[in-house]
Amino acid sequence: MADPAPPASGGARPEAEYAHAMRLALAEARLALETGDVPVGAVVLDPAGEVIGAGRNERERTGDPTAHAEVLALRRAAARLGEWRLTGCTLVVTLEPCTMCAGASVLARVDRIVYGAVDPKAGAVGSLWDVVRDRRLNHRPEVLAEVLAPECGALLTDFFARRRTP
Repeated sequence: MADPAPPASGGARPEAEYAHAMRLALAEARLALETGDVPVGAVVLDPAGEVIGAGRNERERTGDPTAHAEVLALRRAAARLGEWRLTGCTLVVTLEPCTMCAGASVLARVDRIVYGAVDPKAGAVGSLWDVVRDRRLNHRPEVLAEVLAPECGALLTDFFARRRTP
């Protein structure tokens, strides 16, 4: 699929550990631009840091309201592993997941969600809602926010600015 993420070094900051994977997610997000989809990309890493699933928004391309980058990446990772439980895996996504994607991450049992840009309008991993830390759920992934946030945010800001320009 893609190059594996480099292993974390002993003294590395958590953000640095996931920068390579976030750049892979950003590459997926840029591919969404070709179909007019909102440029969001995601990758799923196995416990060793290898990419086992990747996705980008495909709602416009497919007409599927559930074709968010995270859902597609989770589906592909599960297909590759041959099971729905993604225990030990990390979801890396360029934009804070919405309620659907946060819920899918919890249900897939990912250990960690790493995201880039904060989504104050629809984010469900701490901004508007906090689905993944709800104590009523039986699984709560670790969250690492704002990895390469300026780069992730700029891609989205540019996309929406171009759509608003007459």
